[in-house]
Amino acid sequence: MATFRTVLFYAFAPVADPAAVRLWQRELAGRWNLTGRVIVAPHGINATLGGRVEDLKQYVKGTRQYPGFERLDVKWAAGTGEDFPRLSVKVRPELVAFGAPDAVRLGPDGIEGGGTRLDADGLDALVAERGGDVVMLDGRNAYEARIGRFRGAFVPDVTTSRDFLGEIEAGRWDHLKDRAVVTYCTGGVRCEVLSVLLKDRGFAEVYQMDGGIVRYVEARGASGLWDGSLYVFDGRGHVEAAGARSLGTCERCGASTARFENCADAGCRTERLVCEDCAAGTAEERCPTCVGERPTAWGAREDVGGR
Repeated sequence: MATFRTVLFYAFAPVADPAAVRLWQRELAGRWNLTGRVIVAPHGINATLGGRVEDLKQYVKGTRQYPGFERLDVKWAAGTGEDFPRLSVKVRPELVAFGAPDAVRLGPDGIEGGGTRLDADGLDALVAERGGDVVMLDGRNAYEARIGRFRGAFVPDVTTSRDFLGEIEAGRWDHLKDRAVVTYCTGGVRCEVLSVLLKDRGFAEVYQMDGGIVRYVEARGASGLWDGSLYVFDGRGHVEAAGARSLGTCERCGASTARFENCADAGCRTERLVCEDCAAGTAEERCPTCVGERPTAWGAREDVGGR
């Protein structure tokens, strides 16, 4: 019986011909019957893929042969074989769409100018020593933090990665500039770039959670500083450490849940927290945001700004 897994990884390394690497990655992943998403940019690769464990190992082995990709930190997780609907391999100007491609400066060991890396031991020690002087800054979209986040985290009110730069440059985080700021995200790539953006804009003491939430939860389970569920971008939707309880609540009945549901309007990208018991009653409903933005006709998008 086949064993399925998912992998999550990224690497910052110069890519002279992203289009050629895209074709190579599509052929390599397709050869091993994998599904998921791969982004190739001039400064590296970012991927999350699913398939049989034997096929994923062959794919990872092949990907590590590219100069600069040999140091991939691959995060493995359980899979179902149906975690992604298809394979998508695309070229983008950035691995994470912050809208600041020039912020990524590469050196021999990857991205330069970022925050000091912390593993689970380092983060726990920093918090134990500095207490309330430490700010855990969530580098994800705000909806992801609804079901889980680091204890006492500062969660920016953003819906896309591109919104972060506007928040910083508008001075909305200036009150954090003299504190110890630890950026974190799911697997590490978003908080790695975010730490550079913060340092470039005058934040004095910046750290990053090395390997993201995934590595911290692997080390600590439900006994550390992380609370709740971890949002993931595959068919699972979310994962939990043993014994953890989601911070999310059903928008209808208030029950604890980590289950997100898409708005019934295909033109809307809003995700709602709805428990299993209430799901049947909301499956065909448009969300309040969608109704407010597009009051005319089903699926007729009136306001596409900011999404």
